[in-house]
Amino acid sequence: MNNFLERFYPEANSGGFTDIDGTIAFYARIQSVLTSGMTVLDVGCGRGAGLIDDHVEFRRNLRKLRGKCKKVIGIDVDPAGITNAGLDEFRLIEDGKWPIDNSSVDLIVSDFVLEHIADPNTYFDEVARVLRPDGLFCARTTNRNGYVSFASRVVPTKNHSKILGIAQTERKYFDVFPAEYRVNTIREIRRQLLSRGLDGVVYGYEAEPSYFDFSAILYSLMKTLHSLTPKGMRTCIFVFAKMIRK
Repeated sequence: MNNFLERFYPEANSGGFTDIDGTIAFYARIQSVLTSGMTVLDVGCGRGAGLIDDHVEFRRNLRKLRGKCKKVIGIDVDPAGITNAGLDEFRLIEDGKWPIDNSSVDLIVSDFVLEHIADPNTYFDEVARVLRPDGLFCARTTNRNGYVSFASRVVPTKNHSKILGIAQTERKYFDVFPAEYRVNTIREIRRQLLSRGLDGVVYGYEAEPSYFDFSAILYSLMKTLHSLTPKGMRTCIFVFAKMIRK
């Protein structure tokens, strides 16, 4: 649990979350457009850590899409996805191409995945291929222009698990993956979407300074800096786009 959350964000005393919680903001918007007839694709689904390790029930329930739509299919290069309780079906990515039929998906969720993609062009080609007309693409990712990705690029990859173990004590070592940041700016994501017939909003988002849970002084300082950060340099990027041209 965050050591300073309730101290610096008193509203967290009611429910365990702040009014700027990024996970709640992201999944609340997804839930608002989700319908019972939708086929949902969770790209880079992993083991479903947020459904298991999150101690806030309200936030866990927002993440749960299964049972609220027709089907949730998860795909990942990691076979651990077979254990993801939030899926109706798991399919392993083995050759780079997603094991999903053309124009068969109503909504794609990609939560902290884009930063790990080595070939963004292929990734967005697949997004456009599997989405139905008027299908939705919802993504949350790390901003390459933010301090988190800057630190990630400076610190050698072999030390990422160790550093994250200090900065985010609840993060499991097996949930740390190599970061690429090939497409992680607002401008580049917009370009990728528009070139494939998707349109929508791509914007910076700043939640709590969770990477500084080890120091009250740094946590307080970063909270202030977060409030002053320009949109293009905020830690996260949110994407909500629709397929308008197939």
